[in-house]
Amino acid sequence: MKKLLWVVLMVAGVVLGAETKDKFAIVLQAGNETNEGKARAVHALLYATELAEEGYAVVLIFDGAGTGWANELRKPENPLHKHYVKIKELAVVEEICDYCADSFDVKDNLPEQQRKLLVGDYEGHPSLVKWIEKGYQIIVL
Repeated sequence: MKKLLWVVLMVAGVVLGAETKDKFAIVLQAGNETNEGKARAVHALLYATELAEEGYAVVLIFDGAGTGWANELRKPENPLHKHYVKIKELAVVEEICDYCADSFDVKDNLPEQQRKLLVGDYEGHPSLVKWIEKGYQIIVL
């Protein structure tokens, strides 16, 4: 009987664990002024692309100094633009921190389409709990 209970618990753990492993929220906090920030942005886009291509649900959250990337990636002359286009094609969800976009003087330069992505559901910032409660794992870059 103990073995059967153990097997049931293990299977339940695997199944429940699988539910939380099929969704990822990538938080990009690195600014666009340095090579390190650019490297973090590249990896945020690459991770989002790979995960979305494999069928995982992905949200990309531009937060802190990372809000500077929100508009920068939309520019065709930006070397990372092609990666941004790819995540758009893969229907990666985006959010931009409302508070940080204002604090980093990004908000006024966002086109109307991107202003719709501004989120401030927790003290002016995107809520991580909202995504965690939906089963998302958080990755911060």
